[in-house]
Amino acid sequence: MPLLVMKFGGTSVANLERIKNVAAKIKREVERGYDVIVIVSAMSGKTNELVGWVEQTSPMFDAREYDAVVSSGENVTAGLMALTLQEMGVPARSWQGWQVPIHTTSVHSSARFVDIPRTNIDTKFTEGMKVAVIAGFQGLSTEGRITTLGRGGSDTTAVAFAAAFGAERCDIYTDVDGVYTTDPRISQKARKLDRIAFEEMLELASLGAKVLQTRSVELAMRHKVRLRVLSSFEDTDENSGTLVCDEDEIMESKVVSGVAFSRDEAKMTLLSVEDRPGIAAAIFGPLSEAGVNVDMIVQNISEKNYEGHTAAVTDMTFSCPINQVSRAQKAMEDARANGVIKYDDLVVDTDVAKVSVVGIGMRSHAGVAATMFQALASENVNIKVIATSEIKISVLIDRKYLELAVQALHDAFELEKSA
Repeated sequence: MPLLVMKFGGTSVANLERIKNVAAKIKREVERGYDVIVIVSAMSGKTNELVGWVEQTSPMFDAREYDAVVSSGENVTAGLMALTLQEMGVPARSWQGWQVPIHTTSVHSSARFVDIPRTNIDTKFTEGMKVAVIAGFQGLSTEGRITTLGRGGSDTTAVAFAAAFGAERCDIYTDVDGVYTTDPRISQKARKLDRIAFEEMLELASLGAKVLQTRSVELAMRHKVRLRVLSSFEDTDENSGTLVCDEDEIMESKVVSGVAFSRDEAKMTLLSVEDRPGIAAAIFGPLSEAGVNVDMIVQNISEKNYEGHTAAVTDMTFSCPINQVSRAQKAMEDARANGVIKYDDLVVDTDVAKVSVVGIGMRSHAGVAATMFQALASENVNIKVIATSEIKISVLIDRKYLELAVQALHDAFELEKSA
């Protein structure tokens, strides 16, 4: 039988009524001739509640017990979903991560997949089961302990199962009806995309788009798993939502496919760092060890007068998530105290945002940067930092201009129009 993977997020299974709604969608796919693997998240708000209980009980908690507690939300949903399907006459069974078993690394709260053996689930399909309801977000370590995959891990679970079982497609059901050219809450002209390439979706996800978890897109791209993003709250058919697929499946696309943004950015600048071989490693090594996710990097070479002679120095600017600023500051201060680096000052700007344009068409079209910079200039939006790749251009700007910049770029590239 052809196999389909369907994933439902927390808002889609937030209560018993919504679970019934989801079960009806699953039953329709079974009636179309599919065996179905369903990946479910915890009911909306439950994971936060469980995390809160852990933190109240043990502020310096054991990560193994943390995983044991927070993974339980998905187990509840999986059992309720299987029961609901059975009541509808659909042969269904729930599966926790250890029952499959889903083998992962032993890094608790951010484990990664190692292997998903097919034998147990395939045997049940052969015996007449039509739907396997899998608790997402969890697995089993080599030590036999429950692990979790980090927030958004159910998306990654769904893609991993689709790859392991050779599914025809992996449908990700959420509270939006697809991937848009930008956030519709900021631009009323935002348009739903029918198709988007893996690389574009990966960039959009990593740059702030919240529709899909970044790791899930990476895994889908690596294993060529066709993803479809669609709404749990609307009637759907084979043409609904947005298909995330290989570039070869897209006949023609616009030069820019979307505008992404992130509000929670900070800009940090080390002033008058000595300019010598290895200085970048001396700066970004300690930041990496401190768990700081550095994004955009700009280096400016200049000279400084030292008691009658000049020496080459550099200002090193980088961006990071705003909630990692204190960690980055400590890492730099410790590095200076230990003699690893020398600098005059560390300037922090926590009032910035990142705006990016993304599109595979940028590979073969010139002038994207000029159009972007002109659009921002026409709205008097000053650019603080610029970073580019083959299919994206990102800028840091003052956060107060974020909405204005997104709207201006969406208009400049005429994203409300189809290709």
